[in-house]
Amino acid sequence: MSTPNGGLITETNAQYYSGVQTFIASGVTITGTTVFTATFNTNLIFGAPSPAEQDYNLNNFKLYTSPNGRPGTYTEYVNPYTVVDNVITINVVLAQGTVVAVQLKNEFGGNFGNKDATGDVVEKNYGSYQYISIKDVIANFLVGYVGAGKLIPNVKTTDVAFHAKRALQEFSYDTLKSIHSQELTIPKSLSIPLPQDYVNYVNVSWIDGQGVKHIIYPTTLTSNPYNVPLQDNQGIATQDDTGQNLEGTSQIEERWDNNDYKWQKELQNDATGLIVANGWYGAWGEQMFYGQQYGLQPEISQFNGWFTINDREGKMSFSSDLADKLILLEYISDGLGYDQDMKVPKLAEDAIYSYIIYGILASRVNQPEYVIQRLKKEKSAKLRNAKIRLSNIKLEEFVQIMRGKSKWIKY
Repeated sequence: MSTPNGGLITETNAQYYSGVQTFIASGVTITGTTVFTATFNTNLIFGAPSPAEQDYNLNNFKLYTSPNGRPGTYTEYVNPYTVVDNVITINVVLAQGTVVAVQLKNEFGGNFGNKDATGDVVEKNYGSYQYISIKDVIANFLVGYVGAGKLIPNVKTTDVAFHAKRALQEFSYDTLKSIHSQELTIPKSLSIPLPQDYVNYVNVSWIDGQGVKHIIYPTTLTSNPYNVPLQDNQGIATQDDTGQNLEGTSQIEERWDNNDYKWQKELQNDATGLIVANGWYGAWGEQMFYGQQYGLQPEISQFNGWFTINDREGKMSFSSDLADKLILLEYISDGLGYDQDMKVPKLAEDAIYSYIIYGILASRVNQPEYVIQRLKKEKSAKLRNAKIRLSNIKLEEFVQIMRGKSKWIKY
């Protein structure tokens, strides 16, 4: 997916909302073919024209034709045609007035033919105007900041691309809205693999029957060992024929998984009549009271469950009380995992340019130190501005929250 160059809207309303573009055949061609050019912001992906062919499911669109363009007269076109760089070439001359519709796949199916062009291609383009692609950032930088009489007289495009991607990575961690999320169910094994583009977690929550989130916190009560070498009766690690340590299964993880939590969600009286908040039962073979009348431990005074990051297996492990729970995993990536991720919010575009300028000149020899320091301060200032803009703090929402705190605010 790409965004319009220069911030111009190039798609029609039909292309943006419905994912459809129509053409009318003239009936006259010199080459004996009929050619149309799709102008979606989304590039067409073509596998095969007919459902009978193996690569047909690779298509992110369907092609329909109608003799007059009236509703109910469209049928899918399955005769030979090709698509190269969004140019559709039909191998015959269509009759004059024939209406051709290119329908991108969308959630509710297409509006033509059998209305079965289902997918999420159209929906992925919604809201794309707020972003600029990394390719456009690189192109705009070369036009605006490189050349005779400018701060950077010359630079390789590959150098600009390198620093632009580094900027996207750095900004993705704490500035850009690059939070991904997955809806998952905790299996009986109590572990799920980390997402393919995972860098760090933001929030992990389990979802109750009303759809409300309950935050799951990382635990300090246990951890996952990175190596589990097999030992002999002297406690010495044993090796295989190649001299490498033999690996076993973790007893720590097994004991943690088998722990039977019986959380008490209400305050109860013990035998002495004191008010206590029961922690768990049977963790070490006896009743433990965490969070008594004095000495409450905040890190464990909750009953939403816990998770750990198992770096050895590349998984996220959960406490046994979360088995079969529906969870929402929110995490950050570096913005470079997929092509659709390589985009920059326009509110941070200027900060990206400053980062690239500083990165290029700071890596060159014989650059005046005062220039480098000025560019460094400018980069930091624009990054701070981008964070403020992207924080999306609305005064009305802030005031509404403070009203619940019985605070009077004049504004």
